[in-house]
Amino acid sequence: MSSQAEIAQRAYAVTTTNYRPAPIVFERGEGMWLYDAAGKRYLDFAAGIAVSALGHNHPALTTAIAEQARKLLHVSNLWINRPAVELMERLTAISFADRVYFANSGAEANEAALKLARRYHQAVRGDQKRHRFVCTTGSFHGRTWAAISATGQPKYHKGFGPLVPGFDHVPYGDAAAIEAAITDETAAVFVEPIQGEGGILVPEDGYLEALRDICDRHGVLLIFDEVQTGVGRTGRWFGHQHSKITPDILSSAKGLGGGVPIGAMLCTEEVGQGFVPGVHASTYGGNPLVCAASLAVLTTIEADGLLANAESTGELLGAGLDELASTIEGCVAGRGMGLMRALAVDPDVIDRGAVKAACEARGLLLTTAGPDALRLTPPLIAGPAHVEQALDILRAALTDVAGAAEAGK
Repeated sequence: MSSQAEIAQRAYAVTTTNYRPAPIVFERGEGMWLYDAAGKRYLDFAAGIAVSALGHNHPALTTAIAEQARKLLHVSNLWINRPAVELMERLTAISFADRVYFANSGAEANEAALKLARRYHQAVRGDQKRHRFVCTTGSFHGRTWAAISATGQPKYHKGFGPLVPGFDHVPYGDAAAIEAAITDETAAVFVEPIQGEGGILVPEDGYLEALRDICDRHGVLLIFDEVQTGVGRTGRWFGHQHSKITPDILSSAKGLGGGVPIGAMLCTEEVGQGFVPGVHASTYGGNPLVCAASLAVLTTIEADGLLANAESTGELLGAGLDELASTIEGCVAGRGMGLMRALAVDPDVIDRGAVKAACEARGLLLTTAGPDALRLTPPLIAGPAHVEQALDILRAALTDVAGAAEAGK
């Protein structure tokens, strides 16, 4: 049998080099835990980049997948399948939306949102000028061409120019800058309720409400990218539900499938008129297998009270991160909401890569985000004991890294 190191080397030899995975080969998971090929156990506060909402090997999810696999895997959108219908009904019931379009990822859901916004203005309202989008710096919307063009981080643009035209960027959290950027060519304002890859940045209260008012006054659409903030991550079904407003279009993915790839674009009845037969499609969109999985995720979140758990457990995690920020040199602040959290650090003092590796060595998985954040996005099933253990490991890792840096001076 190949060793973990041998499997890692085989992977490095054949995969494209855009990925830089750690030499850890995971073979199974159970609840909050992942197990590598050597049998080592890791507490998962990464959740597959905020994807594994129910943790690993959850019986409700695995049973739904197995049962649906025995019935029907795929028929395409040329016909109707029951799980897709039931999932669309469920999504409209927990959101502002009247209509749903299924894709395979967050980037694809965002592509659908952008296309729908343009087509609504041009084909429904007859306003051919409206094609531009106001986005924000620090944002992340996916890896397809339009999605990286909307993304407000230059590092994702390098080597891919020229980008898709029509995207204007202003500082995140600045409603006045959004309004100043709107012209008679603007189709929509496109933002994340909380910036994820930008560093888990929560805007000040009233920001989303101000954007809704601005969009209404200027006759443009409001699109929320909820790929990371949706499906209970912040303690609500969708992150914008902490505010008092709704968007015209919303994208969802990540936690929506609990580990099975699915994306969804949600919209109002009015805006949905922009899509008519033939203008947009996805071969696998609304696949019965992934829709059955997603239904199991949503049903379990509701039945097990995981929205409330994300809120209460998230408060414990946030308080712990605040405590680390106040006691460890180089730690700046805790950030986030619900179980979408981060510890901001001073990169000149703390090497985030070294902290991440030290956490892995001690059996904790987390990720980084933005220029300065250690990101913790555990499954929504996380409890107080998991938070306590994760914080203990993170504290020890930060201490190790700080000590090593001091010794190297």
